[in-house]
Amino acid sequence: MTPRLENVHAFVRRLTTAAANAALYSLGHRQVSHLCNLAQVHLQRAQDEDGELALMLVDDQLIFDNLPLENNLSIEQMIQGLKRRGVGTLKLLAGIEVDEIRDLVAVLARGAQSSAEAVSSPHIRYGKIEIRYAEGASDRGDTTASQIFDQFPTLAEIQQDELSEFIDLYRATRRSQRLNVVGISDIVSSFVDAFSSNADPLLALAPLRGLDEYTYTHSTNVCILNLAQARLLGIEGQVLHEIGVAAMLHDVGKLFVPVEILQKPGQLDDQEWAIMQDHPRKGAEYLFGTPGVPRLAVVTAYEHHMRYDGSGYPKVTRPWLQHLVSQMTTISDFFDALRTHRSYRKSLTLDTVTGIMLEQAGTTLHPALTRNFLKAISQLDSLK
Repeated sequence: MTPRLENVHAFVRRLTTAAANAALYSLGHRQVSHLCNLAQVHLQRAQDEDGELALMLVDDQLIFDNLPLENNLSIEQMIQGLKRRGVGTLKLLAGIEVDEIRDLVAVLARGAQSSAEAVSSPHIRYGKIEIRYAEGASDRGDTTASQIFDQFPTLAEIQQDELSEFIDLYRATRRSQRLNVVGISDIVSSFVDAFSSNADPLLALAPLRGLDEYTYTHSTNVCILNLAQARLLGIEGQVLHEIGVAAMLHDVGKLFVPVEILQKPGQLDDQEWAIMQDHPRKGAEYLFGTPGVPRLAVVTAYEHHMRYDGSGYPKVTRPWLQHLVSQMTTISDFFDALRTHRSYRKSLTLDTVTGIMLEQAGTTLHPALTRNFLKAISQLDSLK
């Protein structure tokens, strides 16, 4: 175990022990203060050269530096404490004060401290996975989609920022073949947070209209479309976050497709098409071997080019039931491909896309999911 990893474990151990003492006695107890001071020391030793330490909760595992921490009692207590507060990511920045660590202890503690909210501070950033509607969200009967979106510019701004970060992650992964799972999770968390502050999740689709860098924007677009579909189905919490991660990674197999094939302006020949059709399998295998990636992302990467009627690729034997999230991703992928400007054609109007997708409902696309999706987005003037 490296010295840095040892300090991560020591930090978690001091933190969870402080939380246990706070629950048993009080947050102001002398032993709690002592443990917070020790936790601060180990945290400073564990932070990277940029002064950060990032932890992420995936499939009941605590991920650090893209690898799951080996489970022990303190790690398990940390996981349970984060789950109780609906926290999926925890980023600790340089300069953290002991008082901030004490606030973190309060978040993790049970019993008397259980009402503490996971509220970010100057040096602690929580990525919450419990999604709540914004205050007053239920009363929007006289407000149009365009009017609400005029008051909600944040997702458009976030998508441009996160797009730049995703481009960097994409290129770094292509170079090193090592996926930055925490970075992907942070991007998804920012989208989920933006959704949670908006009464109508479908308003988040509006920024899609101005994006045409297909290679890089497609994954972020599909992520937003999947999150919108999931919210319409009432999905929240950790599952919502994993659906977003799965969408961001659904096309990761294209990292293994030669660039000249990906960017070929004309029709692919048989050999090139065979290589292209193999990208779901390669993507799933890559994700399966990457620590910290939700299993849902592996399934979605493998199945996103399958069709509702059992056709598509990769070819599978019956009875094979495509996962619901894979079906949602197929819809998002199909919609974005038609709505995005490509080198060989202009983007299609929403009416045209709607007609094509309704024709494909029951064959390529899940009929009920498709109709619900199209019904919702048809109300958005910004996509017409």
